[in-house]
Amino acid sequence: MIYINAISSISTLGDCSEEICKALISKNTPFLLPRADLLLNHKTSYFGSITTSLPELKTEFLEYNSRNNRVLLHLVKKIEKQLMHFVNTYGPKRIGIVMGTSTSGILETETVMRNYLKDGIQDPNFSITVQELGSPSAFLAKLLHIEGPAYTISTACSSSSRAIISGVRMIKANLADAVIVGGADTLCRSTIQGFDAMHILSYDYCTPFASERHGINIGEAGGLMLLSKEKAPLYVKSYGESSDAYHVSSPHPQGLGAIAAMSAALAEGHLKAEDIGYINLHGTATKFNDAMEALAVNTVFKGHTPSSSTKHLTGHTLGAAGILEACILAYLMTSKVNLPPQDFTFSTYDPTLPDFGLIRDEVTLKKDFTLSNSFAFGGNNTAIILGRC
Repeated sequence: MIYINAISSISTLGDCSEEICKALISKNTPFLLPRADLLLNHKTSYFGSITTSLPELKTEFLEYNSRNNRVLLHLVKKIEKQLMHFVNTYGPKRIGIVMGTSTSGILETETVMRNYLKDGIQDPNFSITVQELGSPSAFLAKLLHIEGPAYTISTACSSSSRAIISGVRMIKANLADAVIVGGADTLCRSTIQGFDAMHILSYDYCTPFASERHGINIGEAGGLMLLSKEKAPLYVKSYGESSDAYHVSSPHPQGLGAIAAMSAALAEGHLKAEDIGYINLHGTATKFNDAMEALAVNTVFKGHTPSSSTKHLTGHTLGAAGILEACILAYLMTSKVNLPPQDFTFSTYDPTLPDFGLIRDEVTLKKDFTLSNSFAFGGNNTAIILGRC
């Protein structure tokens, strides 16, 4: 078994487990805040911003100086003791790193280009290295003096969930004794404009699985997990992946890829649908995604498994969504807090959706396995199951 030896995450919900668990069961709390400065049309949308003060990078790390990497530095500091234990125990060559991101340093490139076009002065401290997708993993390797395999995955909204899967495989293949997995994505105008151009950005609070849903809110987040064979209270039980390639941006309407990923996760873990105590849904609040996922979950779980989306609290954190929501599962499994209900304060439930176990009131987690879905552009789908010892 591959155990989870340390967990650290940050989002609009906070950066400690107690704070996050309290936020998950909150209602009518404005975690997503209105901003009109990120869209070219100057319209207001709601965004999940990290408000915690992030550490600055030292001079020797200036080529990695992005907000994403500052998020990762903040997370490293929170679990530094556990990380150093594994580095000292196994040696730097036996520690791996797999990160996921979709933005990397785009924000910094936007800022430099905007200033250059305005005054013609080029920032001498800017390095295009920050925009490379490999930047997060390269930064952590240099920061922690790690010499094992280190790379970044960028498959849009499944990036960091695939990082978790890749970390598990790395250990099972004996390429490493421990792997730091996770990722980060932060707010940048290019991404926000892109979603707005596709007409799936909501100008109101996003409302997953509501009849009035009409798009996503975007958030920023980061998360890290330290995986190894050293026993711990939680472990990665199994996972499933699929690539239905139905459309460049729309999900398969019958949810074939989602069904395949969830079914594969159950099969690999030798589990039945009734063994799962909670599903953290991808639940973006777009018309097509929610309808597809409801159908897929109904097909696999028959509506008997408690499920909900937490994106109305965090926003869609894109490449960081997989690790953030896996961390949320971990917090729920190690605390006594109830499962997060779907909030319909600003909307009404969509009665056209099939029964897929959506919880609207707080219920307790009664089983030792939970599942998290992440679905990305191009039909790139993952389902990860965590277990509790």
